[in-house]
Amino acid sequence: MYGRAAGFILSRVSRTVELPKTRPPGGGLGDAWRVIVRNDNHNTFDHVAHTLARFIPGVTVSRGHEIANVIHGSGQAIVYTGQKEPAELYWEQLKSAGLTMAPLEQG
Repeated sequence: MYGRAAGFILSRVSRTVELPKTRPPGGGLGDAWRVIVRNDNHNTFDHVAHTLARFIPGVTVSRGHEIANVIHGSGQAIVYTGQKEPAELYWEQLKSAGLTMAPLEQG
């Protein structure tokens, strides 16, 4: 192939073919995972707020109190959405701190 025209060489290069989508966007392995804290009768608002602030990036104690109010009012709240590995870590940390956790959800 050496010494041949570039067009000939490029015609021999394989091409990537994109297969039709079989799932809706967000339907694959890269879907976001959700960490959900449920309401219970044994954790105080302060404990929930401080625990969220301690383990969930970007959550302040003030924001933790807002989330605790949502948990109390609606029965649960999504406290993190993102990649699987950090979601698993945050879920374990919150569970170990005594919060009542829903199973991890993908989607």
